Amino acid sequence: MSGTVSESLATARRVDARCDEFEQALAASQSPDIESFLTGLAAQEREALLVELLGLEVDFRVTRREQPAVSDYALRFPELSAEQIAAVVDNSRRGEDTLIGRKLHIYQCVSLVGAGAMGRVYLAMHDDLQRHCALKILSPRRGTCDAEYVARFHQEGQAAAALIHPNIVTLHAVGQMAGTHFLEMEYIPGRSLQQLIREEGPLPADRALRLATMVADGLAAAHRAGIVHRDVKPDNVMVTRSGIAKIGDFGLAKRVLTAGDDPLANVLCGTPNYMAPELFQGQAASPASDVYALGLCLFQMLIGRVPWREVSLSELARSGRTETVPNIRDLRPELSLELAECVTLLTAPNPDRRPADAAAASLLLHAVLGLERDLESLLIEAFGNDRAVTWVCDGENYCVTRQLPGNRQQRVFLEPTPHAVHERILLLYSTCCRATPSYYEQALLQNAVVLHGSLAIREIDGQKMFVVINAYPRSTVAPEEIRRSVLEIASEADQVEQHLTGQDQN
Repeated sequence: MSGTVSESLATARRVDARCDEFEQALAASQSPDIESFLTGLAAQEREALLVELLGLEVDFRVTRREQPAVSDYALRFPELSAEQIAAVVDNSRRGEDTLIGRKLHIYQCVSLVGAGAMGRVYLAMHDDLQRHCALKILSPRRGTCDAEYVARFHQEGQAAAALIHPNIVTLHAVGQMAGTHFLEMEYIPGRSLQQLIREEGPLPADRALRLATMVADGLAAAHRAGIVHRDVKPDNVMVTRSGIAKIGDFGLAKRVLTAGDDPLANVLCGTPNYMAPELFQGQAASPASDVYALGLCLFQMLIGRVPWREVSLSELARSGRTETVPNIRDLRPELSLELAECVTLLTAPNPDRRPADAAAASLLLHAVLGLERDLESLLIEAFGNDRAVTWVCDGENYCVTRQLPGNRQQRVFLEPTPHAVHERILLLYSTCCRATPSYYEQALLQNAVVLHGSLAIREIDGQKMFVVINAYPRSTVAPEEIRRSVLEIASEADQVEQHLTGQDQN
């Protein structure tokens, strides 16, 4: 494919990115100025973007029952002819008047759900099946004059149709009728993730993690099918009324190709605020770049905004290349170290340091989701008002003391291992006595009757000690497992200690 065509597609995608940002500002009632989005562009890009932004603003005004007119824009944008402006205004009015309350093919259009640079989404009734669906219709401006957009629109249908997963918006049909291109999709009553963040602000850590984990699970299904989404962002995630996240809008999706299969593989794509650093450097989109965008979505859920505040593509590119994402604990100190580590891993500037794909990201997120219950809260639930058990904290480690019959006591130590977050183990152990050779035979015989955990030798403070030890995955350990282990390890360690030494040292 020639450089001219590649350049044209790169221009179209840059225009798309600014359209997305403008649409977000409209939805947030920020009254954005079209002029401010046109700065720093070549004449050809500026004109293409101006027409799109004008169409978005007119569409937005029409949905608010306003009556935009050519005179509203003629003086502001003298580079456009009155005929060009009239065509934009008329297209918006015609699209609104033609479809609401009317029929397209086998679909009865009920109401407008949303509008964007690529087209509109309607709530519709499927006449044959008598069920509601979401009908996505390509913008008439794009459908009549932009073959690349039509191809991408149908590409979205082909990509989404291959994916059936609880966390992916299901596509039912793709087609065209009387020159109108449409996709029939699962209708999801609820809000986009972007709307949820805008309306509720920073989310509680466990809720943000649950949503991010569901998005990762949906993306993992796409990656297993060899599909890279390439435009992961909160606008493209729907959250149902029951709290289920579903990722959609596979309009930029592309199957993973081998080197040299597609000269467009390295063309800039996606929404700049969520693009991985390597994409600004001309590298191809990959599962790892989807993971980076997922990490930024998690950051936004936790902090309420994206890390980058720059408005121009060059500023975003510079930040994405040279700056790491801010530490979430600097912005919300109450968030856990594990969660901060997770965000850092997902958004590592070097793709080799991120989880390789969404399946690996999902494992990490599931692990941290389990870790969000800190050991303190697990111990409180495990022992409640049990006066025979007390504990003290030393950083991430805990020392639990259990009072035993005969005025004896035993200490049990809880220590998470220093592995990667999703591989971390919680060790529970209690020391019995020094591991001297004279005790080895008796210790082996005693190990045969230990019912919970095992008797082992562990070096503590430079000395080899007999310990009764057990272990659980840190991300999934339950309060009842901790309770049972603490009680039984304490009892068995005390019995071993008493049997070998006849004393109460620990």
